Amino acid sequence: MSVRPIPPRPGAADPARLAEMLRVDHAGEVAAVNIYRGHKAVFEAAGKDEAARRMGDFEAHEAVHLARFEALLGERRARPTLMAPIWRAAAFGLGVGAALIGEKAAHACTEAVESVIEDHYARQIAELEGREPELAAQLTAFRDDELAHREEAVELGAREAPLHGVLSAVVKLGCRAAIKISERI
Repeated sequence: MSVRPIPPRPGAADPARLAEMLRVDHAGEVAAVNIYRGHKAVFEAAGKDEAARRMGDFEAHEAVHLARFEALLGERRARPTLMAPIWRAAAFGLGVGAALIGEKAAHACTEAVESVIEDHYARQIAELEGREPELAAQLTAFRDDELAHREEAVELGAREAPLHGVLSAVVKLGCRAAIKISERI
């Protein structure tokens, strides 16, 4: 005998769609933490204490987001992406690579990543408002943190980085691809 799934409450978010959102958001925070760890490692090794401190602050914000998404995955019985180990390594490599180019390139990386994530969160918030108001509010707070990181990166010279346009386009393309892949895998 086959058991039919219980349909979602009227107005509630579809459980499969919600699991997809949480999986992607968790993957994004895994990546963000590791990008900032990569930046910080390079700046610490170079004796750039202020830049390393700033990246450590960004990493700490992202770690709070990551911990929340880890809890939500458990609460909602959703699985993380199977790509997490790859995203972790790729993100750390991106962080190291951008920081090796220079501080402005690291800030350009932050600007690009946070631009994609801000747009991504905005779409999710619009989809969840009225259906999952507590989650929508949490995503709104996280989006605001991402916007603050992006604005700080711009103030610190992100757009003055060598080959800013190319770096930004490549990072944004990678982020969008990772989102699509993490939705499914």
